[in-house]
Amino acid sequence: MKKIGIIGAMEVEVNFLRSLMGQNVKKTEAASVTFEEGKIHGVDVVLSRSGVGKVNAALCAQRLILQFGCTHIINTGIAGAMAKGLGVMDFVVSTDAVYHDMDATGFGYKKGQIPQMNVFSFEADRAMIEAAKKAFTDSDLSKGEDGKEPHKVIEGRIATGDQFISEKNVKAQINENFEPACVEMEGCAIAHACFLNKTPFVILRCMSDMADDLSSNGYDFNEPVAAELSARVVEKMISLI
Repeated sequence: MKKIGIIGAMEVEVNFLRSLMGQNVKKTEAASVTFEEGKIHGVDVVLSRSGVGKVNAALCAQRLILQFGCTHIINTGIAGAMAKGLGVMDFVVSTDAVYHDMDATGFGYKKGQIPQMNVFSFEADRAMIEAAKKAFTDSDLSKGEDGKEPHKVIEGRIATGDQFISEKNVKAQINENFEPACVEMEGCAIAHACFLNKTPFVILRCMSDMADDLSSNGYDFNEPVAAELSARVVEKMISLI
């Protein structure tokens, strides 16, 4: 039986989805995370706010799979744009995920590769990728709202690290090493946990900033808007998985 685990790192990334679950919600506290079991449009879901960073995200994903029996995992939220032509409020659906801050090159591994693992990156589930893209295409976001330009969605690599990327030289180095579509702080840890547990996953991110000079791109203003836009797409994709 399908049960979808949804992870957002911050409260702003899960608020909208929580509002869709109504009153019939079972709450469980585990590992300092509140897991909320219920339904969204008739589909069984477990919603969780993991907290920021890789360890929090991985622990949350593991709990969703082992304790709550989730069969699919969606990571929703915001990210910094990296791909050429990708702008604030555009979307990335993960093809795969890597750690941009993993460095065992001194032992002969590629930058980003985890020692003694036989994979370099963790690939997202193709059916879930297609569900995310269809959900976006079927939404008003792809058509433009209130006379605004339509948003864009691309497939691409997610680069994850325990750093908030806000400097152009750091952004350039990550681009050179990994060519990601966007950068954030949880996705690859969730992907890693799903890979080890053989659980299909996808990461969906709406761009809140350009991962460079924060003084010029209004991150603080964009964060709640981008977070809700990502959650709105997740709402539509749940029934497509």
